Amino acid sequence: MIRSLWWAAKTGGQPPFDTAHLKVHYPGAAEGDRLSGVFAPEGGPYPVVLFVSGINVGQDAYRWLAVEIARAGFVCVTFDRVGELPGGHGLTPGVDLEAAGPAAYGTRPTCPAIGAVLAALAGIDLLKGAIDLDRVALGGHSAGGTVALQSAGHFPSVRAVFAYGAHTMAATMLGWPPGTVLPVRADCPVLLAAGTRDGVIMGSAGRYGVEGHAHDPVTRTFEEALGEGEHLLSVLEGANHFAIADPVDPTAARAFLDQPATTHRRPELARLITSFLRTHLHGDAAARVVLEGLNLRRSHA
Repeated sequence: MIRSLWWAAKTGGQPPFDTAHLKVHYPGAAEGDRLSGVFAPEGGPYPVVLFVSGINVGQDAYRWLAVEIARAGFVCVTFDRVGELPGGHGLTPGVDLEAAGPAAYGTRPTCPAIGAVLAALAGIDLLKGAIDLDRVALGGHSAGGTVALQSAGHFPSVRAVFAYGAHTMAATMLGWPPGTVLPVRADCPVLLAAGTRDGVIMGSAGRYGVEGHAHDPVTRTFEEALGEGEHLLSVLEGANHFAIADPVDPTAARAFLDQPATTHRRPELARLITSFLRTHLHGDAAARVVLEGLNLRRSHA
């Protein structure tokens, strides 16, 4: 049985915009406290998967995936953090814009909240002995996937990274030349996934100085930004930018840019992601066989 608990972490910034609210999903015991609803973890210690949301996408949109990941033998953490965004405030993992710029890129994480959230997990008494913070994976959607790709290498415990609808093409407003693809900062296997009907990535081409040109930054990230390793690219025919989110909130984020999906790919995404995670954090030979049987592009390194 999969259960969850709430926690909080200070992530820096000016109050009240200095706190992330975490939801931690874990394999729970069959019996718990009927009054409080608290169930102790069952088994472990489990590797930790920290999933970083897209801008203005609430963590509950990824609950279906967090449950599937926890079911596969992990503790999966999502979080909401309201912070400053261009034009106001909103849900954001928080991006250190200086760290994402030409003078500092690669010297520190572009998302300071990642370290703060991982550190906060050690303080949850209910999960002591049930989580293994030396075996961590980072995942994310859209901008959350981008900061995971940019930040993973700064955390020695990170053993794998996955991202959906995300890339490392750099915004020209940060001072990068048009069309720049930044190196992925990850010393571990990387899984990139994207849909063929991603209207949000297509609609964002102007940010990167490539408007009017062939614009496939996810494939370019796979081809140009990754070092040696067991890296994978999955392109899902008919899936759109928000294929990984359920439900999609039409009042927030940029779903209005997306193209209609022509197929439902969440079960396929769950199988892909959990097999990737079990391969690299559990050393699961059966999961590796599943990956090898999927139609994925593999790095030549």
